[in-house]
Amino acid sequence: MKKSSDCTEILVGKAASMDGSTIVARNEDGYGPINPIKFVVHPATDQAGKTFTSAVTGVTVPLPDHAYRYTGTPQADQSDGQYEEAGINEFNVGMSATETTATNARVLGYDPLVDDGVNEEAMVTLVLPYIKSAKEGAQRLGALLEKYGTGESNSIAFNDNEEIWYLETAGGHHWAAMRLPEDCYAIAPNQTLMQEVDLNDSDNFLVASDLVDFVEKHHLNPTPGHFNFREIFGTHGEDDAYYNTPRTWYGQKLFNPEITDQQPTDQDMPFARKPAKKIAIEDVEFFLSSHYNGTKYDPFGTYASGSADEQKKYRPIAMDRNQCSSILQIRNDVPADHAAIQWIAMGFFAYAPYVPFFTNINDTPVDYQNTTTAVDVENVYWLNKTLSVIIEPHFHEYVEAVNAFREGCQSYARQRVAATDAAITGDATTFLTQSNAETAGEVSKRTHQLFDDLVKHGLLLSKTAWEKGQNL
Repeated sequence: MKKSSDCTEILVGKAASMDGSTIVARNEDGYGPINPIKFVVHPATDQAGKTFTSAVTGVTVPLPDHAYRYTGTPQADQSDGQYEEAGINEFNVGMSATETTATNARVLGYDPLVDDGVNEEAMVTLVLPYIKSAKEGAQRLGALLEKYGTGESNSIAFNDNEEIWYLETAGGHHWAAMRLPEDCYAIAPNQTLMQEVDLNDSDNFLVASDLVDFVEKHHLNPTPGHFNFREIFGTHGEDDAYYNTPRTWYGQKLFNPEITDQQPTDQDMPFARKPAKKIAIEDVEFFLSSHYNGTKYDPFGTYASGSADEQKKYRPIAMDRNQCSSILQIRNDVPADHAAIQWIAMGFFAYAPYVPFFTNINDTPVDYQNTTTAVDVENVYWLNKTLSVIIEPHFHEYVEAVNAFREGCQSYARQRVAATDAAITGDATTFLTQSNAETAGEVSKRTHQLFDDLVKHGLLLSKTAWEKGQNL
């Protein structure tokens, strides 16, 4: 079973993005450096009378009669569950699940986590194939949490072309969700973050059916007259200040550089902010691939060298536990049949490129779906994981080549999205499936070339290199 305290998420409303897209993006960091992931698409399915049983908790849930087509990024080894993590369905609704959070001990005393509920492993599988909007996603998941409970504290995000809904669990059976303001972005770093909830505004907030009564009955609200979800249900410990809040600080430093009075350990940074300028996909990629670049806290000491202690002080966003990063983009400037794109990076995101996959498809490229548990560089997950083993010991020697590779792939990805938008014809699903294969094939080719170059260069770096007569 996955352990807690991993992943980093960023949400961007359509009026805060450069092209009017809604964006839900998250790094899945797994439960160790090795957690192989694949990218798949599930066809629409009639399934009257069927149920789902979790391999993790044993909970059995009756399924709706019909499941819509959807993409997912599950584990290669599903012996301990599917963990589909992120995808987009045929109605262009995206879901990212989950961002590990924490409920405080006081609340857990009255509503403890359960052993036989709906956990991260099952959430995408039980929700994404059955919803037609982001708000419906929050409603369906909320109903499942109330009925079956959960054994984890998590946040989950949904987007369609208009809205982003962000849901946080609280204890075993409680939850609340908010509609992200269109002109804002938000960063979620393994913390309960939702702030003031307007209980009378169902257009922008949803809550568990008994949430208010639960809080009143157990005297959980420290600020009468307000309903601050973070204050009531969240944690504010030293571990938050060193593990979580620095990631929010760095993201807000990137997107609101005019704010200079925040510190990495501040516990009161706002969840949602209006960015100083509109945010592009490349900005989201940079944030999710970052490691406090340009600060003294960068563990690679790239630009602003800090002390050894400072470089290890805060948990970075790009780290060895990176597994699969998905940027779920729903666009508003193209027809619906090719508006949804799932940008995917696998491996260690400081080195791995993001590849744009249109999600109106019937298959995924072979080297994205054939991930094995054993190392095999013929699949993308292991190719990128192996690259990280080669690059990290010689980071400063290789970084220029790696950055040039990633930037080249980034430009190529933009070209491919534009070319596909312009050329789409005939059956959209067939066309987009083939276009994805061409895009992924070129990026994989470039990645194998980088691998070849770095291995050959690395062989020249051995400390045992010796030529006859060199010291005479």
